[in-house]
Amino acid sequence: MPPATCAKERWLPSMSATGWCTAAPTSMTTAAPTRSVESAAVVVARLPLRETVGMALGALGANRLRSLLTMLGIVIGNASVITLVGVGQGAQNLAKDQLSSLGANVLFVVPGNNDTRRRGISNPKTLVLADADAIAEQVPSVAKVAPQITTSQTVRAGNLSATVTVTGITPEFLSVRRFDMAQGRFFSNEDLKAARTVTVLGPDLAERLLPEGSPIGRSVRIKNQSFQVIGIMASKGAFLGQNQDDAAYVPLTTMVNRLSGRDPTYGTSLSFISVEARDPASISAARFQITNLLRQRHRILREDDFAVRSQKDALSIVGTITGGLTLMLAAIGGISLLVGGIGIMNIMLVSVSERTQEIGLRKAVGARSGDVLLQFLVEALVVSSLGGLLGSGLGVGAVMAVAAFTPLPASIGAVSVLGTVLLSGSIGLFFGVVPARRAAQLDPIVALRRL
Repeated sequence: MPPATCAKERWLPSMSATGWCTAAPTSMTTAAPTRSVESAAVVVARLPLRETVGMALGALGANRLRSLLTMLGIVIGNASVITLVGVGQGAQNLAKDQLSSLGANVLFVVPGNNDTRRRGISNPKTLVLADADAIAEQVPSVAKVAPQITTSQTVRAGNLSATVTVTGITPEFLSVRRFDMAQGRFFSNEDLKAARTVTVLGPDLAERLLPEGSPIGRSVRIKNQSFQVIGIMASKGAFLGQNQDDAAYVPLTTMVNRLSGRDPTYGTSLSFISVEARDPASISAARFQITNLLRQRHRILREDDFAVRSQKDALSIVGTITGGLTLMLAAIGGISLLVGGIGIMNIMLVSVSERTQEIGLRKAVGARSGDVLLQFLVEALVVSSLGGLLGSGLGVGAVMAVAAFTPLPASIGAVSVLGTVLLSGSIGLFFGVVPARRAAQLDPIVALRRL
């Protein structure tokens, strides 16, 4: 007599290519033992989890192309989340590194307040040169003050030109802002007093305009006026999105007399003032003293028309902005994951319709609804988890490429990668519930009518 039992039980389902039992009980003789339907149900109720997983994998393997296409949405979504979060984290790290290089005892006095920002005033004129002089003379906790005026100008050298940031500064700028010289010299007090037409170039700008030979002693033109190059800055990199190496610097008095001019109402208005406290412990005292002094000078009774920011404040602001950006990017990638989950649900609903006869046959020979439910949930979990792993690999590769080929130090932590994989699996389970329940609730009599 040929064998027709499954897992050593005549009524237990056997694995077929589709993952369902298709074996029927063998013809019986008087000597063969018999079992009631009730005892068969007990046997099926003890179907091991390993067999259920095997059935799910078999069903997925029988439809490889469909499984891969179903997985594609999760792969794209997971890769998007990891890439975008890694880029956002890189932007946050870059901003923090740039701010940390300023020094812990540096304060920035910037013009304007919430009202000017609400009104869209980009260059409020509430700080003047006299304010910087007063801070230097009257605030005991301050060691150095470096006022500056920033404009955008076209710098020319022969047939070459570049529109860059041109900044008017004082000799104190070099030490307060932690800059170094690569060639030549920096501005002296004599340059400032005489308002000499001299300039110091950033290394990138010098390379663009004066690529051959030494740039020291040569001339460039700014606003159709000739400036002699006396020095080249050492590379400093970008600061809050602005390339400090692609810039030109002139004495503050030269900026006022020849480039920016004086405002007839406000006088010499400043872009901001960099202040170096005597030591990090003096930061709080310096901030308090500067605030009180400027409130008195500006005769302020309500909201200040300026702000005093420390490195810690700037780090907090940048952290808030970049953190929000990272969350927004992660949410965009999360939408892709949700779309992938919906794709899993749709494909599995189609699969349930196509496998109606198999499900009915399985339940007809005693399979529980819970077994059918579990198998479809396992299929959804396997598809989404594998998609999550593949997407994570692609995302990590993209983050590494960004870090290798761009100035952005993009990075992603292992916890974030693991979290996205778990999220992918959870989404697969969530969207697999509906088709799994539909399969589990299928009436075997209705299903078998299609045979």
